[in-house]
Parts: sequence; structure tokens; C-alpha cells
Amino acid sequence: MARTKGGGTSKVCLPASKVRSMSSAEKNKVINAKRSAASKGKYKRSSSSNVKGARKKGATLRDWFEKENWINVATGEPCGGGSKARNRKSGASMGPSKSDPKRTIGKGKNFNKVAKDKSATGAKAGGGMTQKGVNEYKRNNPDSKLKTAVTKKPSELKPGSKDAKRRKSFCARSKSWKGERGLAARRRWNC
Repeated sequence: MARTKGGGTSKVCLPASKVRSMSSAEKNKVINAKRSAASKGKYKRSSSSNVKGARKKGATLRDWFEKENWINVATGEPCGGGSKARNRKSGASMGPSKSDPKRTIGKGKNFNKVAKDKSATGAKAGGGMTQKGVNEYKRNNPDSKLKTAVTKKPSELKPGSKDAKRRKSFCARSKSWKGERGLAARRRWNC
């Protein structure tokens, strides 16, 4: 959605615990109100779409914004960044919690190891989740459609097939990746 001159964002963020407890109708009401306000150039959504019980009883504003795990109501992705930068300066740790299933790096996340041999392909290329990792992610995120990489050579893929389209799409969007894991992922997908 294009941003209106002088208008606000259409993103709606709330604590993850509150989002999980909301019905789809409640989520849609909040999302639609914010998108409507953004399209009119406003920064705030209608107060009639306010969410009750989002802030825990007795929590200060600082607690609410810094200690809660905030996510985008529409996408489920983490929100913000301002408080993380402040906490880094003050020395506080704001890494993802153990209950946060969206984290994809670190111990137990089942990634292929990045190869020392930079010409490796397939699983040896690294840079992507193993099937075990994808299965674990899907258990934690039941609505996810995450799949492992298409590692067949382009010549072995039938033109126009789902796998060929997935590979083409991945290669196109990862063209600018320069990091070690990104380059390994591109090798794995045969880009």
C-alpha cells in the first residue's frame, strides 16, 4: 500500500500474547481501521477499534513497550527497533525469548553448516534449513508454508513447474545477497 503524503504507516503492532488471544474478527477490525486511517493520511486509527486488555494490569508504559514481545497483527513478524537500540546502549539484553518461535538462528535451529568449499552445492552448500529444522518450525508455526530449498539443477526441473518457479523467485530476490550465509543459500538453490 502506498503511503499517503503526510500520512502514517498501516502497520498495527500489539504484544504477542494479546494477538494470540484475539479472534480473527478482532484482528481484522484493528487492521482495517489502521489501514483506513493511513490511506486518509492520519497517523492514528479510530478509537472505536481500540483493543481492550492489551496492557497488563499494573504495567507501566515502559514495561509495556520494552518488556512485551510486540508483533505485527497482520503478519505476525516482530515490530519496532527503537527500544532494542536503547537497551543495547544501556547494556540490557533484548534477544528473542525461548517462547518466540520466529527465531531461526542459533542452537537447535537445524541449519546446514556453511561449507568451507565455496563451490559446494546442495546440502553441502549450507545456508538453509534442514528438513528437521523446517518440520520443527512448522510445529511451532502451524500456519507456515515454509519448505526446504529446491536443490535440483535447473536442467532437471520441468519448465513452469512449482519447483522451477520457486527457484526462479528465490534467485531473483536474493540477487543482492553478499553475506556468507546468503551466498551459500544461493549456491544451494543453484542460482
